[in-house]
Amino acid sequence: MGQSKRVEKEPHWLNKSQMAKSLGISVQAFDKWGVQPVASIGRDRFFDVRSVLDNRLAHQAESLQPEIESLEEGSMDYERLRLTRAQADGQEIKNEIARGKTAPVEIISLVLSRIAGEASGELDSLPLNIKRRHPDLNNQILESIKRHVVKAQNAIARTGDSLEHHLDDYLADQDAA
Repeated sequence: MGQSKRVEKEPHWLNKSQMAKSLGISVQAFDKWGVQPVASIGRDRFFDVRSVLDNRLAHQAESLQPEIESLEEGSMDYERLRLTRAQADGQEIKNEIARGKTAPVEIISLVLSRIAGEASGELDSLPLNIKRRHPDLNNQILESIKRHVVKAQNAIARTGDSLEHHLDDYLADQDAA
């Protein structure tokens, strides 16, 4: 199990009552907005301006939802609403990346290829290390180990291709849900 990372309060984070006060609204009104905290330390929940802004942009886009059907595609109002939604979506993606909840596929591919390279290197030296530790080992057994190592290395080499297929399957499952 990995060790949990201790989160330190950032100077620009405000607790719920501080954020409500800075917005000039009650804590109850702030609760109704449903803003997601950027961090939880113990029982304290902290918020930043970006989270509040994202929440309000998303709320605005939702409130305009019935209106979009009445707008003519290509009109200035239609395009303005489309842009507002795209900005809110883009910012939400950036927030998810900043929180460590998601990462671009390119970064995941890079990390996995580095890990795969390290694993392949370890596997490459495995038969020789076994032979050194057990010099009396039967050559047939050693050849069998080498065959299995090569199979594992080939599977590792296909990591990039299988990542794309698994990602496609995952996205298809998400669309179906």
